[in-house]
Amino acid sequence: MKSTGIVTGIISNLVTVEVNGHVAQNEICYIDLGGTKLMAEVIKISGKNAFVQVYESTRGLKQGDKVEFAGHMLEATLGPGLLSSSFDGLQNNLETMEDIFLKRGEYTKPLDHDKQWHFTPSAKPGDKVFAADWLGEVMEGWLPHKIMVPFSFDGKFTIKSIAPEGDYRIDDTIAVLTDSEGEEHKVTMVQKWPVKVAISGDIEKPRPYRVMETGVRCMDTLNPIAEGGTGFIPGPFGCGKTVLQHAIARQGDAEVIVMAACGERANEVVEIFTDFPKLIDPHTGRKLMERTTIVCNTSNMPVAAREASVYTAMTICEYYRAMGMKVLLLADSTSRWAQALREMSNRMEELPGADAFPVDITAIISNFYARAGIVHLRNGETGSVTFIGTVSPAGGNLKEPVTEATKKAARCFYALSQARADMKRYPAVDPIDSYSKYLEYPEVIGFLSERVGKDWVEKVNRTKNIIRRGKEVADQINILGDDGVPMSYHELYWKSELIDFAILQQDAFDPIDSLTSMERQEYMLTLLLDVCDTHIEFENFEECGNFYKELINILRQMNYSEFKSEQFNRYLEQLNNKLKK
Repeated sequence: MKSTGIVTGIISNLVTVEVNGHVAQNEICYIDLGGTKLMAEVIKISGKNAFVQVYESTRGLKQGDKVEFAGHMLEATLGPGLLSSSFDGLQNNLETMEDIFLKRGEYTKPLDHDKQWHFTPSAKPGDKVFAADWLGEVMEGWLPHKIMVPFSFDGKFTIKSIAPEGDYRIDDTIAVLTDSEGEEHKVTMVQKWPVKVAISGDIEKPRPYRVMETGVRCMDTLNPIAEGGTGFIPGPFGCGKTVLQHAIARQGDAEVIVMAACGERANEVVEIFTDFPKLIDPHTGRKLMERTTIVCNTSNMPVAAREASVYTAMTICEYYRAMGMKVLLLADSTSRWAQALREMSNRMEELPGADAFPVDITAIISNFYARAGIVHLRNGETGSVTFIGTVSPAGGNLKEPVTEATKKAARCFYALSQARADMKRYPAVDPIDSYSKYLEYPEVIGFLSERVGKDWVEKVNRTKNIIRRGKEVADQINILGDDGVPMSYHELYWKSELIDFAILQQDAFDPIDSLTSMERQEYMLTLLLDVCDTHIEFENFEECGNFYKELINILRQMNYSEFKSEQFNRYLEQLNNKLKK
């Protein structure tokens, strides 16, 4: 029997409920507001009192209002039709909401229950199956969408019957399973799963061992992220976090993209909705939106809704990972999620941590990042969730609590620099402050040795050293003046500038320069290191600067030319002639 309660206290969207019966942490409840039922989630239990955060405005709520508990946590609806769709944190379909968006207590169905999908079975009666095993598939656009045994099923089941190939709605029974006690269970194409519980099942989760190529040189060359790995992009406003995420989404080596806008400003959310449908997938030539799901909540929405968006997005990612797909989750921005946690913590009068964030903010962020990863499924297939979040530290302070807490959880750190953005050096990723811990993994080093070359990691370290030394001598030149340092300092400075302009800077809007294959990155980096190894005697620093400026111009033109085309080779010849002189 479901528990009930009455409202005894209200602080914004934090409501205190006196409970009559049993209640569980994170359980969903509905508050009756004159016939309108407001959805809320239990976040704390103290004796007979439950503290619940309401997903909507609590305007008009009063003491004595009745509350009914649902007996389950906030759940995501999983099934065909998730791709090409846009949801809010509660998985209301934003494309079908229309005027319901402004009405409290009304929710839309995330999936189309009338659409028919062509089902092709892959299992047969008599097969023994477990949770997450594949029963068949439907085509979701051009991607095969696996119909699986529900994740909530526990133990071994036997397929009693399975639907023949044909067209079915998502609520139609496509299989009947019997458990060890002979009880029958009907399976449809749709299932539900609590968003704050990781979808694990009987799977193996090894360490990431291969690199996810993004086509972005400052990432792939210097600080690669592993498939199934985690990374984050901190930086002040206006430094290009969103543009960089769009580039990664468009070019990344992933089959499914999930964009989570948790607490973003309304104009940025509108930009996602207007820009994403226009993006062309460079791998297939089709619309990128065909393999993308957007989950968003703006910053003016209640705290609980902002917090729910990241969990709903991650659950959708894990669902597609169980199909053996490579999934990329991009969250913008996790700072707003952390701010939502801070608001709730303060309202509950909990002991504050640094900058009033919850004391356990590091554990919360770490637990969420831990849900990413690469998995080996029971049938031998491999799936992965790669997670890259952005952080918006106030004033660009990379020492604030959210950035520091995320550093402990994520393995890749792509620090955006205000100085580089001001100089229009995009992507504005600082090559010195940024790092990738995956370059320390023997598995990743072995992968890169086979994929690019045995000495690739050594070349990367040499490149980073040149950039670092170039930054040091640039500071010396600024302090002592051009004539106050030896000519070798100027030469080292311009060699670091050569790498900066030819490798680190990239035009996200150019059809050729925006996407750089690993073969091209290896060729260009080797070429640049050969140039840096060349020592030339200059009479003065002006001659040194003019010489390297010409080299930079030639190399930039090579980046805009098709790899090893006639035009590319012409610029290469110009470069070689310049070096010979």
